[in-house]
Amino acid sequence: MNEFERLSRVANRIKEQYPEGTRILLIQMGDDDPRPIPPNTRGTVDFVDDLATVFCKFDNGRRLGLAYGADSYRKLTEQELAEENKAICVEETTDELVEESEPTMSM
Repeated sequence: MNEFERLSRVANRIKEQYPEGTRILLIQMGDDDPRPIPPNTRGTVDFVDDLATVFCKFDNGRRLGLAYGADSYRKLTEQELAEENKAICVEETTDELVEESEPTMSM
């Protein structure tokens, strides 16, 4: 098997493991990035290209491709996803309470 075939197989496997919308945790970026994203930053997968680069939108607002073999990342666990969802529900409930408690003016 040549290098292209090997990389194509890797890319297909990564595409299956990290479909669009998958939540990930960045463990560590490779040393060659001039503006690395900090470790432990969470993000959402946009897509995986044919070179097995996982393109993500990170929660800190940055968008970046994670290079296969150079950057370390993993899927969030079910527990981490549940904690995120719980935090989102609490935020939404808090926002609703603030809206309901704000005084309204009418004429």
